[in-house]
Amino acid sequence: MTKDGKQVRVGVDIGGTFTDVAMEVDPTLHSIKVLTDYSFPENAIVAGVRQVAELAGVELSQIDTIIHGTTLATNALIERRGAKTAFITTKGFRDVIEMRTESRFEQYDLDIVLPAPLVGRDERFVLDERIGADGSVLKALDLAELDALCDHIIAEGYESVAVGLIHSYLNASHEKIVRDRLLAKSPNLSVSISAEVSPQMREFQRFNTVCANAFVKPLMASYLNRLVGRLSDAGTRCPVFMIHSGGGIISIESAIEFPVRLLESGPAGGAIFAAHVATSYGLDQVVSYDMGGTTAKICLIEGQVPKTSKSFEVARTYRFKKGSGMPISIPVIEMVEIGAGGGSIATVDSMRQIRVGPHSAGSEPGPACYDRGGENPTVTDADLLLGRLDPDAFAGGAMKLSRAASESAMEHDLASKLKIDISTAAYGISEMVDENMSNAARMHAVENGKELSDFTMIAFGGAAPIHAARLCEKLGIDELIIPPGAGVGSAIGFLRAPFGFESVRSAYSRLSKFNASAINGVISDLVKEATSFVRLGSPDAELDVECTAYMRYVGQGWEVPVTIEVRDYVDADGELYRKLFDERYERFFGRIIDGLDVEIVSWSLRATSKILPPAALSKTEKGKTAPTAGERQIFDAQEGVFQTASVVDRLHMKAGDWVAGPAVITERETSTIVTASREAIMQADGCLLIRTRQQA
Repeated sequence: MTKDGKQVRVGVDIGGTFTDVAMEVDPTLHSIKVLTDYSFPENAIVAGVRQVAELAGVELSQIDTIIHGTTLATNALIERRGAKTAFITTKGFRDVIEMRTESRFEQYDLDIVLPAPLVGRDERFVLDERIGADGSVLKALDLAELDALCDHIIAEGYESVAVGLIHSYLNASHEKIVRDRLLAKSPNLSVSISAEVSPQMREFQRFNTVCANAFVKPLMASYLNRLVGRLSDAGTRCPVFMIHSGGGIISIESAIEFPVRLLESGPAGGAIFAAHVATSYGLDQVVSYDMGGTTAKICLIEGQVPKTSKSFEVARTYRFKKGSGMPISIPVIEMVEIGAGGGSIATVDSMRQIRVGPHSAGSEPGPACYDRGGENPTVTDADLLLGRLDPDAFAGGAMKLSRAASESAMEHDLASKLKIDISTAAYGISEMVDENMSNAARMHAVENGKELSDFTMIAFGGAAPIHAARLCEKLGIDELIIPPGAGVGSAIGFLRAPFGFESVRSAYSRLSKFNASAINGVISDLVKEATSFVRLGSPDAELDVECTAYMRYVGQGWEVPVTIEVRDYVDADGELYRKLFDERYERFFGRIIDGLDVEIVSWSLRATSKILPPAALSKTEKGKTAPTAGERQIFDAQEGVFQTASVVDRLHMKAGDWVAGPAVITERETSTIVTASREAIMQADGCLLIRTRQQA
């Protein structure tokens, strides 16, 4: 806290190219971007926090809270760079994570290659025990067999152990005995049990999730402990919290125990940021678009709430193909993510077509224009050659870009092979990456039964404002909002997130045999678990709780989520549950099915600290023309030619100031491209509203 009593909060997001730091000195926001350090990510965080504190004029000791999000756990899974992990399961289920669900995600590919399991067969071990589908013990653990297995695992030098026994989500006693036995023999061993990591039915997903947690747990524990130590050594005295995949804040201790919850923590912050802006303007249909240095993420936000799911996939081996990745059963803000960032590398394929991504130049060496040894043309190189970036003002002038290096890379890898000029090659890269993103957005919308032309886009991330207007042209979206601080949007989103945790559990019951006592017990247990995690970070906060029952007709394979009030129920409330299910099912599918019983398969309960909603705003219409800082030639993709564009400094724009495209609106962390078909109007809260040009 500053001397005049202002709260100081910091959000830190580690990306594939840049580490973003946002500092809020109530209510002023300061931000900085520094290159990510792959070997020791905490170095970039400490450097960034120091720089932004100097920018804000505060001491590190005055920081009250640091909230951190990272994709390090995701990268470790994708790169298979984790701990030496053993997996213990029930006899007969050793190969579940290799057999998967036996579904073909690419039906007509005769040479289909299934993703390799995270834990190899020679590292998977079995115990002759069995819990029944009703939770009863059908075959007790043989402690002598267990002790022998524990001794073998310790002797083989495993760093981490995942335990996933059949039906443990109903009865965790055997998994807990295995964990206790392992830790009694080797207290420093890292052990994860599926009954705590993901207590849900469907053993493939549950086993895979606990294996992923065990695989990254030592790595993330080491990193987070180092981070806290380095920040303390640098002079901070505040607690450090983590943002998790569901969009809430949890303690470092919880993050170390369940690092699989951090897999989508960075992108989740961006969705929260967009939802905050949507709430300000009362927008009920929003598509958030986050494009950084390595990936682009798209999320649907309806009713000012990001769409969520209780499972997702990482490390897909076939682009866009559901089922080709590693399933993770944890609560998550649902989004589509593709390898299309500023650092994505462009190549020419065997059909002489330009391909962009998913490989990225990252921060080491980075795009060719960084002049740090990168030799491949990237999206950033294309943007530079198309006039969208100022080589002397990139990252606020902290980094000079080399146009010559971009031209050399573009000529060598693309232009010479396709026998086209450098500008056409850059145009090809830009259109390809924009088309990839628009296709991904369309597919995501169709899967959710939505038409994107009815939505407003909110764009953020270092590269998104450069490409967002063109993406709106492709998707038929009329209005686009670029919030202030868009270049570090995810980091700002961390500062808008509540303390929160979502507990999940499978607990089967049929509505025809509605057992209110059992259901009340499940809800009570979920409330206790979720609130206990929230209280670790926010002991005195007033909490909101939201319960969801996942229900289906008997005989169906997948469930629909039904929101349930948290209270004590009586047996007669089975009719209420049926009514709620019918309403939800009809909303999804248009009609209900008569004569079928309904079953509850699993539950989730989200507990969050209450936060004040942002002030309601109305859109500001255009007033006077914005002051320009000059002109430069930029390429307009829809027109297919270079055009003279106005250059406007965002810092000097006031509410109502407007500029017609083509234009470039510059700021420290990014630039916003206003295409020839659009106009931009500065809003009262500092947002840029970019819309289809209005005819005079």
